[in-house]
Amino acid sequence: MGRARDLALWLLLLGAVAPGEARAGEPVDLELVLAGDASGSIDSGELRLQRQGYADAIADPRVIAAIGQGEIGAIAVAYIEWAGSFSTDLVVDWRVIRDAASAQAFAQALLTAPRRAQGFNSIGAGLVLATKIIASNGYDGTRRVIDVSGDGPDIGVPKSDQARDEAVAAGLTINALAIHSNDDSAFTNGIPLATHYADHVIGGPGAFVTVADGLASFRETLLAKLVREISGLGPPGSRLANRPRSAAPPG
Repeated sequence: MGRARDLALWLLLLGAVAPGEARAGEPVDLELVLAGDASGSIDSGELRLQRQGYADAIADPRVIAAIGQGEIGAIAVAYIEWAGSFSTDLVVDWRVIRDAASAQAFAQALLTAPRRAQGFNSIGAGLVLATKIIASNGYDGTRRVIDVSGDGPDIGVPKSDQARDEAVAAGLTINALAIHSNDDSAFTNGIPLATHYADHVIGGPGAFVTVADGLASFRETLLAKLVREISGLGPPGSRLANRPRSAAPPG
C-alpha cells in the first residue's frame, strides 16, 4: 500500500513533464530556477534573510558581469520555494535578466512576494516543480540549471533521488547549497547535510554542492555559486565538483 500510494503521489506531482520534447523559444544563455527552502525549519525571519541573500546576489555587479560575458548576454530566471509534498510555490515567474535594471526588478519582486509554501522538507517536490516550469517556459537556453538551497534533508515523497533522476533525464543540472546548522534535523542518520545533498539531490553535468556556515555567510556563498553557474565554469570532466566525501565503509 505504501509503495502504491507513493507512486500515485509521484505521478500526480510529476504531471506532464516530457523529457526530450522539442523546445523553441527566446534564446538565452541559461535557464535557471532558484529553489529556496520554505519548510518548517525556516521561520519568517530566516525566510526574509534567505530571500534577501538571493535578491542581493542576483543584483550583484559580479553576477551582472557574468551574465554579460555570455554569448547572448541574458539569462532567464524563476524563483520557487519548496516545503511539503503538496506545498510548493512559484514565487517569481520567469524573467529575463540582462542588466542591473532587470536584476533589481527581479530582486524587488522576490522581496515583496508573500510566503505560501508550508510543511516538511520535500526537496523532491521542489525538484518536480522546477523541472515542470523549465519544460513549459518560453525560453531556449544553452544550459538549464536548478539551484537548490536548504538547511535540512529530504523528507516525504516524491523522493529527491527519483525527482533528480527525472530532471537529469530531461537534460537539467541540479546544484545545491547546504546551509550548515547545529540542529539535529540537519543530519540524516549522522550524515552531514552536504553529503546528503551530494548523494541524493544534485545531478547532471558538473553538478556540485557548496556549504554556507549558517545564514550569516549565505549571501557570499550563494554569490560565488551563482557566478559559477552563470559562467558555466567548473573542473572539466568532474560530474560532482566539490562533493563532500562520505565516510569510508567499514571493513
